Amino acid sequence: MILIAEDNIGMRRMIRNLVEDLDPDVIECSDGQQAIIAYEKYQPDLVLMDINMRPIDGLTASREILSRDANARIIIVTQQQDARTRETALAIGVEVFIGKDDLMSLPELIRKKATESTVDDE
Repeated sequence: MILIAEDNIGMRRMIRNLVEDLDPDVIECSDGQQAIIAYEKYQPDLVLMDINMRPIDGLTASREILSRDANARIIIVTQQQDARTRETALAIGVEVFIGKDDLMSLPELIRKKATESTVDDE
């Protein structure tokens, strides 16, 4: 199961279209607060999290999810690509930080991360 947290409905649908071949079980949220609640309820395998959302932004939501489940797998998908934001996200514990301008590489990135996760579990 993949959880997508993105406030722009068009972008959310685009991300869904890119990833639903990898996992057809996709949940969509429009903000970080909904993402925290959905994560608790569904325990998805992967979270694709935007940063600029209200009332709770993606970094805060990621921090909260990871504080509740240190094994949560979160990929930040954002337009906000400055070095400080990237460093903050990675310091929180997100797995990957990807820019929306590189969205087409998302499916391959997820496949690669899934393979790494399977190898780590063995």
